Amino acid sequence: MGDNFILRGDICWSTGPDTMETVRNGWIVCEEGKCAGVFTRLPEQYKGLPVTDTGGQLIVPGLTDLHLHAPQYTFRGMGTDLELLDWLENHTFPEEERYEDMSYASKAYDIFAQDLKNSPTTRACVFATVHREATEYLMEALEQTGLCTYVGKVNMDRNAPKALCEGGAAASAKETRRWLEDIRGRFSHTRPILTPRFVPACSDELMGELAKIREEWNLPVQSHLSENQSEVEWVKELMPEAEFYGDAYDRFGLFGGAGPAIMAHCVWSDDREMGRMKDRGVHIAHCPQSNMNLSSGIAPVKKYLSSGLRLGLGSDMAGGYHLSIFRAMLEAVQVSKLRWRLVDQDLAPLTLKEAFYIGTKGGGSFFGKVGSFEKGYAFDAVVMDDRGIRTARDLSVKARVERMICMSEQCTMTAKYAEGRRIC
Repeated sequence: MGDNFILRGDICWSTGPDTMETVRNGWIVCEEGKCAGVFTRLPEQYKGLPVTDTGGQLIVPGLTDLHLHAPQYTFRGMGTDLELLDWLENHTFPEEERYEDMSYASKAYDIFAQDLKNSPTTRACVFATVHREATEYLMEALEQTGLCTYVGKVNMDRNAPKALCEGGAAASAKETRRWLEDIRGRFSHTRPILTPRFVPACSDELMGELAKIREEWNLPVQSHLSENQSEVEWVKELMPEAEFYGDAYDRFGLFGGAGPAIMAHCVWSDDREMGRMKDRGVHIAHCPQSNMNLSSGIAPVKKYLSSGLRLGLGSDMAGGYHLSIFRAMLEAVQVSKLRWRLVDQDLAPLTLKEAFYIGTKGGGSFFGKVGSFEKGYAFDAVVMDDRGIRTARDLSVKARVERMICMSEQCTMTAKYAEGRRIC
């Protein structure tokens, strides 16, 4: 449970896709890990609490990364000239095989955990590999950072190198159950999430076993959906009875409804798939940098947002190469402009205000009341010093936040809190 304290500074947060609330030189109160409110004048009942005055720095909600692969952090910035399936074969699968070696896995995961801690992200949903021991180590490393995360041991039993196919569906399911037993009650901030890699890598038998595990353990699910046109066609060949890609998950109860689910990308989702995602409450993790790097396409994010689907942002490390969700906000706007200009002029591009919402409250909603400074929300906050972006103008808080999103590398994170606990 977090402490009781107050931050003072220039505060910005969203209450919805079309809002960006700001208070200059305001007060934000944390009580027992939750936000008690943002105030222009500090109420009398809080005047005994300790105050940290940031000196006019920007205070925004902690950012949520709904989709990234921790083992791929080692080769970020490599292979971005390939498309998805070739990239998996030439870079991803060979790298992930190395995580059977715990001396390598521990070194790689320590680097990843520390870099994620030092990023603006306070919450993340993370893929590990098929290796149980390495996945448990990753969870321990993330627990020590104080971040709030979901971590998944990946499941695969086909269409991957033999070393990553876990000896078949029964063996994969058995190892997943052992992982869940091993971590039961061990962590405060790090939770398990069921992680079938994607339909091409999971047989019907394995999907059926995972459905049983999901129900037994009441787990959320994370996977990939309609990322690449070749992948979508491949799923049609592997499961011709499915109405569409998402239906291949839904037939096994792994597509929301009975429990929370994140589907990453959704670049090529049609109206049927969109309707099912809305009905099942699936969260979409939009990963604009990865979609560009792997030539996957441009997701119709504005359509998802205006249709009321649940939507957040992902770095998709290492399809993407940058951990900052500020960067993802900017790129979400940029690619939506290209889609509007080149693909569908009836679909307006995202505004920066909408992208800020998606990266904070939108993605945070997967964790509950997270990603805003509304009363009762978890006190997740990032304090950013934007003085590195020099100007002769006197800017509003909103304008400074916009600049920070566009030029975040010129800003310095001076503090970060998750559930009222100071992380760094």
